Amino acid sequence: MSSYRQIYYHLVFRTKNSQRVLFEDGRSSLFGYIWGIVKEKQSHLYRINGVEDHIHLLTDLHLSIALADFVRDIKTASSSWIKDQGGFPLFNGWGVGYCALTCGYQDKDGIIEYIKNQQSHHKKETFRAEYERLLIESGVDIDYRYFLND
Repeated sequence: MSSYRQIYYHLVFRTKNSQRVLFEDGRSSLFGYIWGIVKEKQSHLYRINGVEDHIHLLTDLHLSIALADFVRDIKTASSSWIKDQGGFPLFNGWGVGYCALTCGYQDKDGIIEYIKNQQSHHKKETFRAEYERLLIESGVDIDYRYFLND
C-alpha cells in the first residue's frame, strides 16, 4: 500500500533581532539559493518572497523530512551562503525560531498571492503586526514572554 499526504507549510522566519538587512537587490539570489535547498531535500517550493527583515515560503515537504530539520537546514545553509557571498554585509544571522502554519489545498493559491505581494503588503503592516495576526488567525497561543525575542 502506498502512503499519501498533502501538507502545505507556510513558513516565516526573520533576521536576527528583525534587522532590516535583506536589501532588495540581493534577495532574488537568496531566494534562488533557498529554492535549491528545498529541491535538494526533494521537497516542493510553491512560492518564496520577503522583505528586509523576514521571508515567507509555501512548501510541501518530502515524506522523509522532519519540519524542524528542514527549517534548520534552510536557515543554516542560507546563513553560510549569505556570509560567503557578502551580498548582505549587515546580515548577522537568522532569528531564533520560525513560524510554520499548515493550510489546505483550497488555501494554496491565496497564500501564494499573499507571499507574492509582500512588498506592497508591508507598506501597510509591520512584520510584528503581521506575525502576530498570522499566529492568531491560525489559532496559535502566543507566549508574549518569548514573542520575537532573540
